[in-house]
Amino acid sequence: MPAAPPTPYAPYPAAPAVGMPAGGVDLRRGLATALTVMFSVMIPALVLVLIGEGGQHQVASDFLDNPFSVTQEEIDDADDFALGASFIYGLIGLTVAILWAIWFRRLRLNAEVFAPGTHRFGSGWAAGSWFTPVVNLWFPKQIANDIWRASSPQGPQQVRRGLLNGWWVTFMVAMAVNLISNVQYTVNDRKLEDLQEDAKRGKFVNQDDAMDAMEGIKNSLGVNMFSTVILIAAAILGLLLVRQITAMQEQRAALPPQAGVGYGMAGVAPYGPAGAAPYGAAPYGAPTPPAAPYGAPTQPGAAPAPQPGPYPPYGPGPTGT
Repeated sequence: MPAAPPTPYAPYPAAPAVGMPAGGVDLRRGLATALTVMFSVMIPALVLVLIGEGGQHQVASDFLDNPFSVTQEEIDDADDFALGASFIYGLIGLTVAILWAIWFRRLRLNAEVFAPGTHRFGSGWAAGSWFTPVVNLWFPKQIANDIWRASSPQGPQQVRRGLLNGWWVTFMVAMAVNLISNVQYTVNDRKLEDLQEDAKRGKFVNQDDAMDAMEGIKNSLGVNMFSTVILIAAAILGLLLVRQITAMQEQRAALPPQAGVGYGMAGVAPYGPAGAAPYGAAPYGAPTPPAAPYGAPTQPGAAPAPQPGPYPPYGPGPTGT
């Protein structure tokens, strides 16, 4: 029987089995699965918080329309419901924060295997930057950009960060709006409490001042509801982000490693033209030489590198792992 003609390209490799494959890439899905579950629980918890804030906002509106139409019991019930919903969300949010920091550091360690020497921050910052004041406004995003670039199966020049950027923007906007609303609520609530104390001591209290404080509380609750809606969107995008980056790293690990370079397509320079300084070697922000077209010759006069077969979309490999 004549031998079958050789195929010009090897088939795209399936994602490796979940676990610790050779090369030190940790593809265990436990943390990613736990994060996916916790985000799925966080979303309804945020909806519950939104309902509680809506109840408080309605009571404040009724009070402003007619102070005698609202009883103290109604005010207490609205506050208790909102407080209980916030407590539940706080427990879930704390769990997500801890799992996220551990998972994000694992991503960073995997990305170092994929593209050694191309990252701006060490693996310790991958976890610590989230809890460090001031720098947590931009360090995590820069680390995430490096991880995303290194984990892209198509190569760093082909990477698209729409999901990553959308999640970061919604998360930061939600945090900023929530901070503004909390400050506004605290200032007006304290003002109202002071007026109530003055009334108990028999001091004269201007009713206009009390109504202004209640108006400020109502407005702050409206702003807080807006921040909660944005945070729900950020939680949904966060869930999608966990699934996406997990699939990306599994597909990246399935590519054959290059000798002395790490994981990548054999014969194709994975991070720019040959001889170029590694990403991060030059000062951040300095101009970098343009990248050679994907699949172009890596040496002058050399024949073009063979083009790989078409990449599959992100998701489980053919084996279903």
